[in-house]
Amino acid sequence: MLICPQCKFENSNTNKFCQNCGTSLTQKVCPKCSSAVAVNAERCHNCGAECGTVWWAIIAKEETFVKEVKESEAEDPQITRSDDSPLVSLSEEAIAFSELTVGSYLDSQERYRLLDPLPALSEVAANTEVCVRVLDCQPYQVSPLVAILGNQQNSLILPSAEAAKIPSLAKAYIALQPVSHPEIPSIHDAWQENQMQVVLIENRSNWQHLVELWQEDRTTSLQILHWFYQMTQLWALLEPLDCRQSLLQLSNLRLDEDQTLALQQLYVEKHINNSAQLPEDAEAQPLTIIALGRIWQALFRQSQRTQSGSVIQLLGELELGKISTIAQLRSRLEAIAIELQPPTTATDPTLKEHTPSPTILQLGDTENTAPRGDEMPTVVLPMQLITLEDAGRTDVGRQRQHNEDFFGVETKINKLDLPKNRALQARGLYILCDGMGGHAGGEVASELAVTTLREYFQKHWLSNQLPSENSIAEAVILANQAIYDVNQQDARSGVGRMGTTLVMLLIQDTHAAVAHVGDSRLYKLTRKDKLKQITVDHEVGQQEIARGVEPSLAYARPDAYQLTQALGPRDENLIHPDVQFFEINEDTLFILVSDGLSDNDLLETHFSTHLLPLLSYGANLERGVRELIDLGNQHNGHDNITAVLIRAKVRPNVESQKNG
Repeated sequence: MLICPQCKFENSNTNKFCQNCGTSLTQKVCPKCSSAVAVNAERCHNCGAECGTVWWAIIAKEETFVKEVKESEAEDPQITRSDDSPLVSLSEEAIAFSELTVGSYLDSQERYRLLDPLPALSEVAANTEVCVRVLDCQPYQVSPLVAILGNQQNSLILPSAEAAKIPSLAKAYIALQPVSHPEIPSIHDAWQENQMQVVLIENRSNWQHLVELWQEDRTTSLQILHWFYQMTQLWALLEPLDCRQSLLQLSNLRLDEDQTLALQQLYVEKHINNSAQLPEDAEAQPLTIIALGRIWQALFRQSQRTQSGSVIQLLGELELGKISTIAQLRSRLEAIAIELQPPTTATDPTLKEHTPSPTILQLGDTENTAPRGDEMPTVVLPMQLITLEDAGRTDVGRQRQHNEDFFGVETKINKLDLPKNRALQARGLYILCDGMGGHAGGEVASELAVTTLREYFQKHWLSNQLPSENSIAEAVILANQAIYDVNQQDARSGVGRMGTTLVMLLIQDTHAAVAHVGDSRLYKLTRKDKLKQITVDHEVGQQEIARGVEPSLAYARPDAYQLTQALGPRDENLIHPDVQFFEINEDTLFILVSDGLSDNDLLETHFSTHLLPLLSYGANLERGVRELIDLGNQHNGHDNITAVLIRAKVRPNVESQKNG
């Protein structure tokens, strides 16, 4: 079946368009220039950008196969197989392997096309894995492995024939699939033919090597300590699967775009040759955390980076076996991290809520091998903003005659980029209003609110700190007064009085504030916490819940969705905007939406397909917001639809850690 990339609807293999939403199943959009390209194209025909779906293919051959093929060169090419698979000429099999050149297909179904050359079979050592990139020419087609795993998850009996198709090389990846482990590449497909195993996983060949960032001057000891800790987490995760060797290959240690440690692939210990960084007899001995200490030493040697005294002592104790468990190692890492953190700077208590505060780096539970979230000890790691991007769009919807929504975006960015110093100062004001009151009412109110708020902050937001809570509330009250005055002047009454909801986000570097009135919302999306609704709707149902009423009963009321607050209909004594402050401690996507998009839990249902990909650098926010509007029209469409996306990316503030 073909899975629609837009709505995830299951289509017949013969469909050219999704039967649910109409999306093309034969073409896709170039992420750079938005041209339509074939789904099996590696690059865009218009701009040359990479747009194909590429997987990392791991090919492993059994030792007996390699040995017999080499012997066959001097003997009879027809050799009887040692297993119970069909009799096949080994010379033909060897020829078939050698004929897999760039552009040919790795599989008999002609789905996966080779992008890299394969080595000659005679050059491949027994039990050695060959890795190449392959282009998926049918990216919307469900892979056989995914179908098999889907049957397992649905508690269907797995036929023995299907089970036999899953190679042993894939078992570790499959074991980690049910729980999200972003450090481990996800598996896409796997099969075995004769004595060859093939596994396709997420392609991370272009991800940054850990050692590259390790050796940079701007990388601090505290960052390195954090990577140490991440390795202890992975060690505990991989130990039951006999894949700890994955951490002992320097080239396998990568960083994602958040500079979080990740693995390019998994290595099963019994299949791995000796690492160049380890003693020759290391593989013959059971792996212990001494091997982890040695790979850390190798990272320091290869990067030519100076080690701090505490780290030298830690590595020495590891080598001598004085630290023998993961729990002991984590305890030592925690102590060193506390030692390296910068001293706390005293601040004026009156400025407490606006004083830059560092993010909290979790170091884990020292009593158990697995960390337990809130129980983790913490270490301070300051962050700095490196990019701030936005996109907004509004649409009338499928049933309304005019658009009463209005939004405003105002961003100021000052960037300093020198060889040894990079800094970004950014300020963003993002306002979304959903008007009410009909033509020449709601649309007037929403635009008037946005204009009033923009003008207020242009005059009162002059420093490099967020405005105070009182200042933000005052701005909202002024916007309410501006609409209220028009209602009074025009002698509007009852339902004829115009008004608007409001949700407003203010960003100053890594600090943010949100104010809202009504049911327009702010959502926050991060890789760690996924989608989270920040604001709570001002409506009768939520008011009843706050009083202790069960949600099912609260929303059984006929007036459950009636607003309890809105700007404009009433004077300032009845307006109480909610104002919250928070820090941006990790890459974050903020989403401001009117109820035309948030109704029916639309974002909660589709965030993984329409929002999560937008956290990445290469994702186009303009295209993302267009797709959100399309999603709203497809599933809601009864109201105006507006969305504003803000992508904030942060990194550790290394300049403040130079003494680390």
